[in-house]
Amino acid sequence: MRQDTIGGLTVRLTGGTDGHGGGHGPVVILLHGFGAPGDDLVPLWQYLDAPRGTRFVFPVGPLSLLMGFGESRAWWMLDLDRITKDREAGRPRDLSQEIPKGLAEAREKVLALLHDLDHRGGADPKKMVLGGFSQGAMLACDVALRSPRPLAGLVLLSGTLVSQREWEPLMPKRKGLRVLQSHGNQDPLLPFSQAERLRDLLTGAGMVVDWNSFRGGHEIPDAVLNRLSTFLRTVLAG
Repeated sequence: MRQDTIGGLTVRLTGGTDGHGGGHGPVVILLHGFGAPGDDLVPLWQYLDAPRGTRFVFPVGPLSLLMGFGESRAWWMLDLDRITKDREAGRPRDLSQEIPKGLAEAREKVLALLHDLDHRGGADPKKMVLGGFSQGAMLACDVALRSPRPLAGLVLLSGTLVSQREWEPLMPKRKGLRVLQSHGNQDPLLPFSQAERLRDLLTGAGMVVDWNSFRGGHEIPDAVLNRLSTFLRTVLAG
C-alpha cells in the first residue's frame, strides 16, 4: 500500500501489479463512512477476488472530527444531537427529502479525484467501479447520478436515500448501470426500509441492481464481500 494525494484528497492505493496500486488495470474506488478512520476500508481489498491487476483506491474524507478515539474523518457533518434524540424517541431516520449540507462540496472533491485518476493514473472510466459504505455510499450514489462519466459499476453498502427530489429525475440517465446494494435488516442507523426505497427507485429507472439484504446491522458481512467479489469480476471482465 502507498499513500498519495490525488485530486486534492489523501488516498491510499493498493492492488495493481505491484501491491501499491501500480499498472493500468481496472480501478475500484471505495469511500468510507462518517466517523471512520481514513484507512477503515483498506483491508477489504485482501478479501475481494477482483480481476487480476485491479487497483483499489481509498480516499480519505476531507473533514477531521474530534470524537475522542483516534483519527475520525467525514465527507460532510451530521447533526449528532438530532440523531441521538431520534434514536431515543424511536423515530426512524428518513433522509430522503434532505439535501445534506456539504454534499455538493464533497461531490466536487470526488469528481476531481476521478478526473485526476483518468489523467495521472491512466484509468479507463469504463473499467472503474465507484462505491462506498454508509455516508460514503450516499456520496458515491450522488456522484454517479450527477456525473455523465461512464462507470462499470456502482457499489452501495449500507447507504440510504437522500436528495430524492434531485436524484430521482437523474436516475434514468444511468439506465443499464450495474449496481450492487447491500443493507442489514436490523440496521439501527439507516433504516432498512429506506434502502429498499432507494433500490426500487434505481430499479424503476432501469438500473440493474444486485440487491443483498442480510440479517444484521450497520456492517459489511462476509456474505456481502463474496457478492461484491462476484460483482467486480462481472462488471470488470474483459
